Parts: sequence; C-alpha cells; structure tokens
Amino acid sequence: MSEAMKHPKGLYVLFFTEMWERFSYYGMRAILVLFLVATVPDGGLGWEKASALSLYGWYTGFVYIMAIPGGILADKVWGQKYAVMIGGIFIIIGHAFLTMTPIWAFWAGLTFIVLGVGSLKPNISTLVGGLYEDGDIRRDKGFTIFYIGINIGALFSPLIVGYIGETIGWRIAFGLAGVGMFLGQIIYFRGLKYLKGVGEAHSSGKAAVKVDHSKPLTKIEKDRVIVLLISFLIIIVFWGAFEQAGGLMNLYAKEKVDRIFFGWEMPASWLQSANPFFIVILGTFIANFWAKRSKMKKEVSAIYKMAIGTMIMGAGFLMMNAASLEHESTGTSAVYWLVAAYFLHTVGELCASPVALSFITKLAPVKYASIMMGIYFAATGLGNIVAGQLGALSEDAGEFQIFTGIFIFTTIFGILLLTLLKKLKAMTHGAEEDIVNGGGREAMDEAA
Repeated sequence: MSEAMKHPKGLYVLFFTEMWERFSYYGMRAILVLFLVATVPDGGLGWEKASALSLYGWYTGFVYIMAIPGGILADKVWGQKYAVMIGGIFIIIGHAFLTMTPIWAFWAGLTFIVLGVGSLKPNISTLVGGLYEDGDIRRDKGFTIFYIGINIGALFSPLIVGYIGETIGWRIAFGLAGVGMFLGQIIYFRGLKYLKGVGEAHSSGKAAVKVDHSKPLTKIEKDRVIVLLISFLIIIVFWGAFEQAGGLMNLYAKEKVDRIFFGWEMPASWLQSANPFFIVILGTFIANFWAKRSKMKKEVSAIYKMAIGTMIMGAGFLMMNAASLEHESTGTSAVYWLVAAYFLHTVGELCASPVALSFITKLAPVKYASIMMGIYFAATGLGNIVAGQLGALSEDAGEFQIFTGIFIFTTIFGILLLTLLKKLKAMTHGAEEDIVNGGGREAMDEAA
C-alpha cells in the first residue's frame, strides 16, 4: 500500500476499541434473556418469559435512544473523544455491577451500560469520519475496516460469553463481557495520541455552521422530510422484526431446538453468532449485486432496497414457522431452521440497513440534520422495544402465530412500499437519484 493510501493510525485504535465494545454489547445481548428466565438455583432471576422479553426490548431500545443525549453532550460539552472515554468507563462499571447478586445491582448495571453505550456508540463513528479530510478517497474504505471490527466483536462474543454463561455462570459471563470493554479502554487510552485534533470539545459559543433557523422549509424540503419520516417507519418495522433474534428466537433455541451434536450440546447463545458470520461472508456479494444492478440501470433506490430487505428478512420467519410445526409434530426442532432464518435476516439487513444513514444525510434539511439523525437512532430504539413486546405476546398468542404475523405484516408492508415507490422517489426531488448513482459506484469500489 502506497504511503498516500495508508490509513491513519487512529483508525486502528478505534477499530479495536469498537471491536471490544461490540464484544461487550453482543455478549450481553446473547445471554440477557437466558439469564432472566434461568431459575434462581441455576444462577438466574427466574422471570417469566414475557417479562424477560419485554425487558430485553426496553433495554436494547434505550441503548439506541440514549444515543441522542449522548450525541448532544458530545457536541456541546465533552467532544466526541471524551464522550467515547466516558461511555467506556460507564460500561465497565455497569458490568461490574452485574457480577453482583443483589437485584439493585442488576438494575444499576443495566442503567450504566445503557448510558455508556449511548455515549460511546454514536460518537466513535463520528471520530472515524473526523480522521479524514473532506473528499479523502480513503474515507469509505476506512469505514469498511471499522465495520469489520464491529462484526468481529459481534461474531466471537456469543461464542465466548455465551458459553461461559450457559455452562459456568451467568455473572462470570457478565464480568467477562466487561473485561472486553476494559481491554478496549486500555487500547483507547494508549491510542489517544493518534487522535489529536479529532473530536475535541467545541469552544463555548462557537458554532461550526451558521444556519438561518428562522427560514421556513421549502416545498422540496417538506416533501423530503415526509419521505424521511416514512423511512423511519420502515426502520421501526424492520428492527421490530429483526430483533426477535436476541429475544424470542434466543429463548426458542434454548428450549425447543435440538442442539446436540455427537453427544455434545451446543449453547443456545452460539446461534447469535450466525448473523455477524453471514455478514462477513455475504457483505461483499450483496454490495456487488446492487452495484451490478445499478450499472444495468435497474431499480436500486434506497426505499426499494429497504422494502426488499424488509420482505427478505420477514421471509426468515417462514423458517421459524417450519421449526414450530416440526416441534409440534416431533417435540423438537432442527437447528438448521434457525440457521436458515438468520441467513435470510442477514440478507435482508445487508439490503436495508447500509443505505439508511446515507439516505438521511441526503434528504434532511440542513437546519434539521442533527434532529433527523437523532430520530433515526430513536426509531431504531423503538424498533427494539416493539421487538420485545411482540416477543412477550408469544406467551399468550403462541410462537407460531407471532412468527406468522411478522411474516405477513412485513410482506404486506414491503409490497405497499413498492406500490408507492414511484411517488416517494418523486418526493425526494432528485436527492434519491444522487444516492442511486453514488451508492452504486461506492458499492462497486467496496466489492473490488
């Protein structure tokens, strides 16, 4: 690699920091509901499934919702660099509380982790962007490298933390997830020298961009805001279905799936690694597919991708239906049904999720750009809360009915979006075309 194409050393500091933070988060995500429903003699809290799934939804939801105040505090008080540091410390404290047995320590632990992730997660991505000057051709590749770190952490944490939790002890596993964040913080502290001038706190009263906030929105801007609000609804629907993974599907794997191979029982939490594994395997292929489709002048707009992705993800619940029917007839379900479901969920995610942030930056009016980004995180959080409530309903409605309902709703919702696609594209007034053209080239560059 030529000297000009080398990435800043700060990128690798942030890569490993985020890798260990995601190790912490996805390890926690993989075992939370399993810990909640485990009996007290087995080290759990002995909750009913509905209560456990509801809490899972609220917890993962607030992790994203707290990114809004986390971003505001970073912009106005701490700066992104120190917001990441503070967030990491909060996460470590949270995991330390979770190793304790009193119930107050459990609630304190969740609270600190929510606050910590809310401070760290949105700001570390901002730091990555701050490493590059405007127009630097290395920026997209830099974010791709950073994204790999996320998925490495997400891939290995359920395998390690999940195994420890299910076979040795839940609280040891919570502590291990915290050790991951501790390692990330050591890397971050030692690497601060490579982040000089990036993500610093703004001087008091100094505004980076002056915007005439009193100027009313134009007709074009109003149309674009309407399309953005519809895209936020897509986000809520998508994550409301997708996040059954760590909740209802996780419990289903624990209770009803045959996980015995040659006399050895695979931990249920290991299936949480299927999604990041498939992301690593399929990411380039999916990006290349859309890039080639763009070169052929076929439909590749953001709304189209989100609609298709939502339907493909929803089709994964047909696999869960098959698992449920097999359980009814034989008393158990084959593990390949869940693997197939996670495969389709990942394909759907790779179609829908990557375009969302780009879509917001293209369509949001300048004076509402930060607000719209905040609403995006809030929509993601609301999707997680919806996921928890849907999972909780399975206690009364039944798992087969919930899986069927999700499939039907996401299919109808996706078809409705495709029906409205022409109108929605017109309401973007050309901004969407920029995404189509630019997005296709970027995807091809990544695939190459």
